Formats: sequence, structure tokens, C-alpha cells
Amino acid sequence: MLARVRGAVGRTATVAGALVLAGGLGNDVFTLPGAAAAVVAAGVGLASNPKVLRGPESVRWTAISLYAAPHTGCAAILVGERLAPDGPVSVLVQAAVIALWTGATWMLRPGLTARELTDEAHAQELAEAAKAVETAVEPAAPVYASAAAQWWGETFAVEGGIAPGTVLLDHQQVGEQCVALIIGTQKRGQPVPDISKPGLSAALDLPEEQIDVGPVPGRGAGVRLLVLGQRPVTEAEEGPLDSDAAVWAEIAASAMPGVELIESNTYEMPKELT
Repeated sequence: MLARVRGAVGRTATVAGALVLAGGLGNDVFTLPGAAAAVVAAGVGLASNPKVLRGPESVRWTAISLYAAPHTGCAAILVGERLAPDGPVSVLVQAAVIALWTGATWMLRPGLTARELTDEAHAQELAEAAKAVETAVEPAAPVYASAAAQWWGETFAVEGGIAPGTVLLDHQQVGEQCVALIIGTQKRGQPVPDISKPGLSAALDLPEEQIDVGPVPGRGAGVRLLVLGQRPVTEAEEGPLDSDAAVWAEIAASAMPGVELIESNTYEMPKELT
């Protein structure tokens, strides 16, 4: 509704301007009042269109200039009519200029174009702001220390996974078919959540008896030890306890001091951990 009112006012102002310009062809009395009326009309029009006055800086002055162009042109033509020499040719030229001004103002509708330019700039700024917000809140891709850590993070530590909120701190190949993992929490001071043996068994296609989850000797509940696969045995004919102790003695020499191997079985490890 408001757009229709503005459109009608604009059309009326165009007709009034054309009449004033036509009157100025033969009578100088129209010059000063007509020019003053054009300036006042431009000011009132801009005041009633705060969207144009407060438009984005990138297009504000372009929109204001575009809106005021017909009024400025009308005032300039009135002044030109007063300064133009007398004669039929001069009158014809002035009449052609008046017709050009009237047709251009009627067809191009600079006031509407200025508002549309401002609206487009507003929409573009909003779109850029929304895009910036999306970019800012988009979480950065996690950085993993190793391929094994990435495998754990993307397979088990995801939201809703078997061990959400955990990270693979270290891993060691105990034998060809066995690997030991040290798992910790992402947030310091929180315990490692209960890791489901059946869940790991299903995810790895590994028998539950070949999975051990337990504490790391000398460490708190913020870390856990996972032993997956068949435990290796020594070539010597030793009892199970002696063989296991020898294997874990080897592990203790590196990343997991004090850890004891529980049992031995057979399992072929995922390629990510070999």
C-alpha cells in the first residue's frame, strides 16, 4: 500500500514538474518558485524515505543522488530557460529537453530505483553477516597426532560413539596380532567413560575375550588401557603367567611402564594400527 502511495506521489510530482517547466518556456516568473519547489520536494522526499538516507555506506550517496536527480534536473532546466536566448530554435531545444526530462523521470522512476538499490545493499550485507556468523561458529577440523589417533577419533570418539570425548594418547604393537592402546579424555580432570566391550567387539569384529579394558598402573581414571587381539607368547616353554610377564616387560620399557598382560589370543589388527 505504501509503495502504491509513493508511486502515485512520484507520478504526480513528475506531471507537476513538467507543467512548471512548460510554463517557464514563456514566463520567467516560474523560474525561482519552480526551482525552490524542486529543492523542497527533494528534501521532503528524502526525509520521508529514511531507508535511503540511512542506507549502507557503500550505496548511500549513490542512492541519495539518484533520488534527487529529477529535482536537480528540473531546477537546472528552469535556470537554463531563463538564461537561454530568445528565438524559435531555442524554444524547440528547450521543449525537447523538457520532454526528455519528463519521459526519463516517468519511465526510470529514480526514487523507486534508489529505494531498490538500498534494499539490495541491505540484503547483501545481511547475507554476508550471516555467512560470517556461519563461518565463525563452524568448528575447526580436529588435528590428529597420527593416523591411529585419527582412526580412533573418527571411529569411536565421535558423538554417540563407543567412547565419546576420548583421544588416543599412545599405542604400541605388542605382537603381530596384538596392540595396546592408551585412551584419555579430551577434558582434563574427567574420567574415561565406560567403554563397552560388546560395542568394541561388534565394531572391530573381534571376540570379546580378546578385548581387555583396564586401568593404567600409576595413573588415574582419566586414562584407560585397551588391549586388543591375540596376546603374543615367547618361544620358550614357559607358563602363561611367565610369558605374559615377559611381553609386558617389553612394553614397560617404552610407553606403558608397569602394565601387565592378562592373556594371549589370536586376532588380525585393522590396517590403521599396523
